[in-house]
Amino acid sequence: MDKIKNYINGKLVGCSTKQLGVFDPSTGEECAKVILSDSEDFSQAIKSSKQALNEWSNTTPLKRSRILSKYKNLIEKNINDLASLVCKEHGKTLEDAKGSITRGLEVVEFACGIPHLLKGDFSQNVGPNIDTWSIRQPLGICAGITPFNFPAMVPMWMYPIAIACGNSFILKPSEKDPSCAIRLAELFSEAGLPNGVLNVINGDKAIVDLILECPDISSISFVGSTPVAKYIYEQAAKNLKRVQALGGAKNHLVIMPDANLEQTVDGIMGAAYGSAGERCMAVSVAVAVGNIADELIDKIHQKIKRLKISPWTYKESDMGPLISKEHLKKVKNYIDIGVKEGATLIVDGRDYKLQGYENGYFIGASLFDNVKENMTIYKEEIFGPVLSVVRVENYEQALNLVNNHKLGNGTSLYTSDGEIARHFSTNSKIGMVGINVPIPVPMAFHSFGGWKQSLFGDHSMHGTEGIHFYTKLKTTTSRWPKSIKDGPEFNMPTN
Repeated sequence: MDKIKNYINGKLVGCSTKQLGVFDPSTGEECAKVILSDSEDFSQAIKSSKQALNEWSNTTPLKRSRILSKYKNLIEKNINDLASLVCKEHGKTLEDAKGSITRGLEVVEFACGIPHLLKGDFSQNVGPNIDTWSIRQPLGICAGITPFNFPAMVPMWMYPIAIACGNSFILKPSEKDPSCAIRLAELFSEAGLPNGVLNVINGDKAIVDLILECPDISSISFVGSTPVAKYIYEQAAKNLKRVQALGGAKNHLVIMPDANLEQTVDGIMGAAYGSAGERCMAVSVAVAVGNIADELIDKIHQKIKRLKISPWTYKESDMGPLISKEHLKKVKNYIDIGVKEGATLIVDGRDYKLQGYENGYFIGASLFDNVKENMTIYKEEIFGPVLSVVRVENYEQALNLVNNHKLGNGTSLYTSDGEIARHFSTNSKIGMVGINVPIPVPMAFHSFGGWKQSLFGDHSMHGTEGIHFYTKLKTTTSRWPKSIKDGPEFNMPTN
């Protein structure tokens, strides 16, 4: 059985004898063991990162960019193998896995422009013969803690930009599907990245806490659930680290009576049930405005019947299994609670079975109607293929639903009315908004991040927000007088 080690200083290593099973979600079988790193492993990663930092931070942005460009080409060349690693340990369909890697690759492409992105500002004669300029310099050692649902994309939201900015980086991937992160690090070394600039350390909460407490680490990036994001934020801030911690979501898709219903239903199907709902941008609440609900639910119901739920090895699969036996139990429990609290279960996915894969973590798509604001399935993130329909009388009620929820990651509106669309995009208290777009994930040259309890910290991820997060600003004010004639100044200087 494969043993997944750490990738430290350009080598696969590991001191700890503790291991955790990695499972194939399609079969439920253990496919590998991953090392659960200890303090000695962590010390190796820190030592390696510190040794590499000075030389790398002094490497010119142009040389960094050339290595990133080679890395981009290697990812493209190896995308099928990388996607297979994701599928085997996560359960995604092959096309979904390749799409997620491509979205990560776009961040690498963005980071290739680092010579331009790190250009500073200059102002001449801010005072008599006085000039001021600002530059951005690396933070030092940065760390990333990433979730199971996107084992390639989310890490690539972090380390390419951090490394392009001149930092070294320690990545702690999810212990549920760690293989792709190791392979991505190996490819970066193959592209010419010096040893120690990117280290990957596997482990559980013990390693997370070492990262949070380590004085040598300058910043922490995190994506996961809201309770853990809050914990990361609090502990990182307490230890004087810069932090961006992205939490959970309860994304609403509002359907106006004038929406193109066929397009809306197609959008909802992909956004609610794609990747088995294990996306922080998944649509989990459909808000039906006016009299559109009955027809909307009927069309969704009919499309659910045609969903192909199967392992990633089936090319026509629309949706694969959930990540683990524990998560499968959790999602089923949410459906139980929804029924108990009075929501109408239109489609029940709890008893879905696939011949030959009875031990896999499969669940069918589920659909609830008549969901109310006080219900658990409305308030909490389920992170599975469960869609709740909430009926409201008018647009104002729909907007209030969106704005009153404690989570504010993403939202969408389907309409043919430009005035309503503009009002919604302006007044929804959400970080990412889609108009006739079901999953409004920004491109790499913009930035990804929610509001409210979906993001703790001041910076979103990638784009210019990423550049600012992984650098610190330095401003210099300078003059070169031949002599000082006027003597000391005791008042606040003004221009």
